[in-house]
Amino acid sequence: LQLVESGGGLVQPGGSLRLSCATSGVTSDYYAIGWFRQAPGKEREGVLCISSRDTTIYVDSVKGRFTISRHSARNMVYLQMNGLKPEDTGVYYCASKALSCSDKERDFNLWGPGTQVTVSS
Repeated sequence: LQLVESGGGLVQPGGSLRLSCATSGVTSDYYAIGWFRQAPGKEREGVLCISSRDTTIYVDSVKGRFTISRHSARNMVYLQMNGLKPEDTGVYYCASKALSCSDKERDFNLWGPGTQVTVSS
């Protein structure tokens, strides 16, 4: 079982990035996949989560800008980030838990190593 993020990088304010989470060995329809981020000097926070039942937004600041989707056949989950702001800077992680999403980070038991997103002019 393994999760690996990709797609991070440096982008100007207002730009877009699409992060990918490769869910190797994790049958995507059974597991919920969440995206989390950790800004410098701050605690990690949940961003979005997707399960077979629904999609959950954890942070109001990303509403209308970030979307989560999954491609079950490819075992991939994506985080599309539009209208990026400097405050979106941080390391982005994907994580999995069985069945449905949770607002408790400790419920997610498998984590990827993270990918850096930097929003700066």
